[in-house]
Amino acid sequence: MSAESDDSPPTDLLTQPRGDTTVLRMMLGSRLRQLREAARVTPEQAGYEIRASRSKISRMENGRVSFKDRDITDLLTLYGVTDEQVRKATLELARRANVPGWWAMYSDILPDWFEMYLGLESSAAVIRTFELQFIPGLLQTEDYARAVTVLGHKAAKSSEIDRRVALRMRRQQVLNRAEPARIWSVIDEAALRRPVGGRDVMQAQLRHLAQATLAPHVTVQVVPFGHGGHAGAGGSFSILRFDQPDLPDVVYIEQLTGAVYLEQRSDVERYLEVRDEISSQALTPAETTQFFEKLARET
Repeated sequence: MSAESDDSPPTDLLTQPRGDTTVLRMMLGSRLRQLREAARVTPEQAGYEIRASRSKISRMENGRVSFKDRDITDLLTLYGVTDEQVRKATLELARRANVPGWWAMYSDILPDWFEMYLGLESSAAVIRTFELQFIPGLLQTEDYARAVTVLGHKAAKSSEIDRRVALRMRRQQVLNRAEPARIWSVIDEAALRRPVGGRDVMQAQLRHLAQATLAPHVTVQVVPFGHGGHAGAGGSFSILRFDQPDLPDVVYIEQLTGAVYLEQRSDVERYLEVRDEISSQALTPAETTQFFEKLARET
């Protein structure tokens, strides 16, 4: 059965989406999954066609690997896609998805598990975060970012620390692009009371946070100690949402030597519930700005 019949997935394969490498891979993977399912081809059959395993098809469809032209061509043929415009558009998307992202220049200091997050963050339309220990990376000053980096890489040379700090500062460009990402961060008061980098660094960081909250696309809330325990006691996490309707929200949970990415709707909904519950316990955005200013004066 042809994947271009009436049973075809409702997606415009001729449209070339915008986005960074990671998101383009996810979109191409989603398209390939739609085509495979419409053609009623199993992952095992697809893997056999490209001389690979079922797990590679899974990684391709989840946007976790780069794409070879030959594999894409063979899969399109297997799925019954004969329209030359569609085939060319799909191959062009694969080539764009293989272009290294801006973070490639930092590959010497980046663990593989974090590269994916940088791609997701760079293309996200909305980034919701909960932070238990540190100020969110997108809202850190350079001096605070340096102090945090040194904490985690005490044996690193100064040149490596410089590069890690430069990487964190480069990430913040998502706030300054033509269509900036919407940031909604909830921070536990403990992160504000911990004098990372010393008094002067922390004071400047608090003033920076107060200034950042004036931007229309930045919302920050603080969960004060006075509220007691809260649902986020288990640790920090981020939830990323994209403009592309066929891409799922992604929950990111960073660990000491790796990270967890959750895309199952049930998992994402649970984290959204926790995030909303924490937000309801936090100070309002206006109260939070006043809190930053007051704490900066007291620090």
